[in-house]
Amino acid sequence: MTTEQPTYEELRRQALAAAEPRTPGADTAIVCDRLVRIFSTDGVEVQALQGLELTVVRGDLVALVGASGSGKSTLLNILAGLDVPTAGSATVGGYDLLEMSAKDRLRYRREAVGFVWQQTARNLLPFLTAAQNVALPMQLRGRGSRGAAGRRTARRVGDLLEALEIADLAGRRPVELSGGQQQRVAIAVAMANDPRVLLADEPTGELDSETGAAIFEAFRTVNRELGATVVIVTHDPLVAGEVRRTVAIRDGRTSSEVLRRTVTDEHGAESVSEREYVMLDRTGRVQLPQKFLEALGMEQRVAVDLAADHIELRRDDADDPGS
Repeated sequence: MTTEQPTYEELRRQALAAAEPRTPGADTAIVCDRLVRIFSTDGVEVQALQGLELTVVRGDLVALVGASGSGKSTLLNILAGLDVPTAGSATVGGYDLLEMSAKDRLRYRREAVGFVWQQTARNLLPFLTAAQNVALPMQLRGRGSRGAAGRRTARRVGDLLEALEIADLAGRRPVELSGGQQQRVAIAVAMANDPRVLLADEPTGELDSETGAAIFEAFRTVNRELGATVVIVTHDPLVAGEVRRTVAIRDGRTSSEVLRRTVTDEHGAESVSEREYVMLDRTGRVQLPQKFLEALGMEQRVAVDLAADHIELRRDDADDPGS
């Protein structure tokens, strides 16, 4: 007997039947609640995001990691306003990403978020100088290029290039810049309209480790000095290990987080302490680390017991005929 696969509309109705979304707090920049994204191609439905939940506090610097196909790039495209979720809720800087009109979405991409692509050529117009590339988003927003408005635009361009330590490159075109310099200019372009959130898709993927470290320092500058909330999708363990919070995505859901903090011992020496957590969603689901499951030989089901202050999980051998 064959079991029919649910159609796109059935999957969408099931997703929409989820509980009411949470209301984001005043200190949150990004809230994703039971976020679903279903792609339909040639009659085949694929759930790229399967009830993903994520909250990013305003002013945070977060890395998103995960294997290819885990859903992290789909999530980033939704947060950037480049794609629309199927169901659930997603709020960025007060914008509801499911309810925006086409006009609102354009305004959102121009004002509320900045985006840096992995491919340096996608970030900059080749026939414009670095300064002209940075000025362009402000001009498209209607700030003008003459008079007082022009002077404000020029001042903003200068401040951004100075903050990112590339003021001396203002008159160069992209072909005259190294890959690392192009990415610094791209970050300045993304920050031109002073967005609340800066998103980056593998920004160090085409760079060597030394240049990649310098680019990550530029993101630190944007986060620390310009006050932007920064979310970076990366495969680079050096980048992932340099942020306070690393969120792992697996099978379309957030599966685990690593939180880091600086601690000082009794001699005044500082070190970084980190702790990994598995994520618990609103339905009570968790994704246990694969290495833990393999170490204990856990498959299909586990025994669960409630203790006074914790939950115990162990391999279930109760029905093993040989026990």
